[in-house]
Amino acid sequence: MATQTIAFRNGHEDVGGHDVIRRHLSTRDGSDGLPRSNKLHTNKSPSESDHNCIHDSERIMGTRTAVKIVLDFVRAAKLGGVTPQFWYGAEHLERTAALESALEQLELLGDQLYRENIALRNEVDRVCMFEEIVGTSPALQAVLSRVVKVAATDSTVLITGETGTGKEIVARAIHRRSTRASGAFVSVNCAAIPRDLIASELFGHEKGAFTGATQQRLGRFELANGGTIFLDEVGDLPAETQVALLRVLQEHEFERVGGACRIKAGVRVIASTNRDLQAAISIGSFRSDLFYRLHVFPIEMPSLQERREDIPLLVDYFIDRYARKARKHFKKVEKKTLQVLQSYPWPGNIRELQNVIERSVILCDSDIFSIDESWLPVPPPATESNRHVELPRRLEAQEKNIIEEALKASCGRVFGPSGAAAKLGIPRSTLESKIKVLKIDKNRFKMDPES
Repeated sequence: MATQTIAFRNGHEDVGGHDVIRRHLSTRDGSDGLPRSNKLHTNKSPSESDHNCIHDSERIMGTRTAVKIVLDFVRAAKLGGVTPQFWYGAEHLERTAALESALEQLELLGDQLYRENIALRNEVDRVCMFEEIVGTSPALQAVLSRVVKVAATDSTVLITGETGTGKEIVARAIHRRSTRASGAFVSVNCAAIPRDLIASELFGHEKGAFTGATQQRLGRFELANGGTIFLDEVGDLPAETQVALLRVLQEHEFERVGGACRIKAGVRVIASTNRDLQAAISIGSFRSDLFYRLHVFPIEMPSLQERREDIPLLVDYFIDRYARKARKHFKKVEKKTLQVLQSYPWPGNIRELQNVIERSVILCDSDIFSIDESWLPVPPPATESNRHVELPRRLEAQEKNIIEEALKASCGRVFGPSGAAAKLGIPRSTLESKIKVLKIDKNRFKMDPES
């Protein structure tokens, strides 16, 4: 390793505003005289590789900044007419040539550090697959390609897919790669909040707005101001809240429950659902105008069955995660276990796989990872005719439940401003027809003691 030393005489220490006395320019063995990049290792867990890549990237940018300081110092010294005078005569020329050579190498080093930083940033995306998104299947790559394109915009995104496919993780990836990344990411599970509290949860309420409202409360939209709000299971929103959400998307403003002041909504909306919203529109449980407002940029998450080639990667990822927590070490995965995991249909998708791996890590006493096959129930064979019969039955039951909920909320009234038809956003005649077809007794809701 060769080391060059540049010494500055007294009187030149503060030139250009930098306190520089001595700089060492080290060059490693190589034809170009520049440091060789370390090879990027990808055999670690995604989380560990992510940490290392980002750490290396920050180190590189720090080094590049230091190089720039030296260059700025020397350039400022030259421009100010105070080029350091080392010695006169031949030695002076030799030192000047060495300085010029060092400056040239510094510039080349700065360029290479910049390129290496870009490569490391790309490595974070390639290895870690957008935070906790693991896989290389074409189905997943198509999703990530759409994520990259929409993240840079402020467009509303609707993520659809089965339960357990990672919709919220994708929503977080969009937020982190957007211009709103420094703002809050507020997640709301619309299906987990009681129907009579969802409006207050989203938009807040004023003091005295309802019984128990003893003080003003900010809603999730206000908390997410400047950032992103993620509406998980948006298909479960009640009809009246759908109207309020539609106004937010159209007018970019809302009012707290019990308030009259209009509040600007400086927030990006990302929604998700595992329901068929088109089918929900057809039965009147979801507003078509809200659907088209949310459906600006749709992203459909593939099921785990559609990306079977990702299962080995996911298995390794989850084993590494939970083995660290349990302070265990596994040398390899049993071959039979991997075959079973790849052949299972995974109706619960990644969440089900994650639970099976976590349970197995806890119970496995060997250094060879294996699972108990009894944890993976064999699904009953479904004939084509059964599939065609099952969907209409499920939709009918869901439709009946939604209408009964609306009748209960309206104390059995079908029409009028507070009637069930208005709550569902459908004509009175349509609701009357559905009540008759579904054999719903609307009179029993008039006697409901809760009403």
